[in-house]
Amino acid sequence: MSFTRLEADDFVVSTDAVSSTLFSNDAPSLTTAFTSSAQQAGSSGDFYLNVYNSAATSSVQFAIAYGNSAGSGSAVYNAAVDGKSPTSTVYGQWQDLVIGDENTNFTFGAITSSEFFAMTFERARYKDSLFLGSLSLTLSGSSGSITLTDNSNYVTSVQFTEAGRVFQLITGSFGTKATITARNTTDGYSANSGSYGWLLPDIGAVVLNPLALADFAVSGGIGLKYSGSAFSGSATYTSTTNANSSLFRAISGSIVAAGTTNDFYINSQESITSDFIFVRPRSSTYNYSENPSFISGSTGEVLYSDFINNPQTYIITIGLYNDTNQLLAVAKLSRPLPKDFTTEALIRIKLDF
Repeated sequence: MSFTRLEADDFVVSTDAVSSTLFSNDAPSLTTAFTSSAQQAGSSGDFYLNVYNSAATSSVQFAIAYGNSAGSGSAVYNAAVDGKSPTSTVYGQWQDLVIGDENTNFTFGAITSSEFFAMTFERARYKDSLFLGSLSLTLSGSSGSITLTDNSNYVTSVQFTEAGRVFQLITGSFGTKATITARNTTDGYSANSGSYGWLLPDIGAVVLNPLALADFAVSGGIGLKYSGSAFSGSATYTSTTNANSSLFRAISGSIVAAGTTNDFYINSQESITSDFIFVRPRSSTYNYSENPSFISGSTGEVLYSDFINNPQTYIITIGLYNDTNQLLAVAKLSRPLPKDFTTEALIRIKLDF
């Protein structure tokens, strides 16, 4: 067996960013949405609500959670300790995760909010990150509807937090701002309440600003109640389940038949690193074979003289070995490659990981 040591210039490393669908079955959008009454009634239901793609053989697509710094929207853990409830726990967790400071509230655009809704995608679905400009999320309610996307196409400098990159949510779809109306400004924000939330692509999450959603008159049950030119006060939720369900209804109510613009669209993205290894059998190498059929079993001599003076082999497999001759990888050629003293070859091997 012959070996050739690979040199540094035989290796090239390449990285490509590849986008793909996020939802189950390689679907480009979520066209149906369901929740589980068992999960909702269980111990986790006080903190988040899982959303599935079907009622039968379903899998989790994302989870919904409601956070409130004052603990509003859910029953307190202990009646003697005011403000400590599942919603305050969720808010504090997200402060640590995203902002890195439990004393700093979320700021959407220029508006600080003591509450939010969060949508977190199942980890394996978004791979490395969410694909910027692919979001089109429609929320609907009794008072109207709104479609949101991220502003990644309109920023010159990217904002970073403890959770990585942050982009503001604006009115529009697939990374493009919607037409300016009395309810949204030139930057796509709510006219009175800042941006509609954050897209956190590196942790696969969407954070929604209830103030802006109520300002757009989506539904009185989604966030603060908006009346005339002033906010009338925080919406009252009897439990976290009711709060999470209100957002679920806003999402599921907008989803209609596949292929329409009201479906929930978002893609994932991952970086695929490839090692390219260039193997170069020179004219003087790899022209002989150790195949037993070349040699006489009784005398050990080469059976045919042509194998001595004019040998010809066919390269079909390349093995990559370490310094202790352990086989690490095998590359199979699509067809046998003829090799003799008059030919040389350049074979490129690609390893993806």
